[in-house]
Amino acid sequence: MKYKALLLFSALFAVAAADLGKPLLEQNYRRLASTEVVNLRSAYAGKVLLVVNTASKCGFTPQYEALEAMHAKYEARGFAVLGFPSNDFLGQEPGSEKQIQDFCKLTNGVKFPMFEKVHVKGNDVTPFFQALAAATGERPKWNFHKYLIDRSGHVVASYGSRTRPDDPALVAKVEELLRQ
Repeated sequence: MKYKALLLFSALFAVAAADLGKPLLEQNYRRLASTEVVNLRSAYAGKVLLVVNTASKCGFTPQYEALEAMHAKYEARGFAVLGFPSNDFLGQEPGSEKQIQDFCKLTNGVKFPMFEKVHVKGNDVTPFFQALAAATGERPKWNFHKYLIDRSGHVVASYGSRTRPDDPALVAKVEELLRQ
């Protein structure tokens, strides 16, 4: 077991070392249930971002409502929530991207940007979540883990699943970053 952990750490370190000169947001992802590819840096440069790994069948799924409210409240000031569905935790996001999109829009009124289904743990971790984990030292332990990124594209905070989007400390940090 220690050997596996050492190999995983070595692999993550190698990826992080290889990307040292690459800006965190220099990543391309498809919009959910679409063929449109978005370069995160081009689309969100200069914005404060809250990146969240999401799931439709999770005890934390009600956070969609607060995430959407936060996105709507601060969007005009240069803020965006970016959602990345993941089926990595007990199969709680088993549907197709179209099913996920329909659930998010119709059931939860989600309008914030949602991207392709990704892996946030294990051997197939997507490069963006590898970089987020390397920058914070924290990998998602469950669905609805949140990473807060400042206007310069640097991760400034990581929040576990139990931290709701309307948590006063998280909201205060977002407002502080929006004033900068």
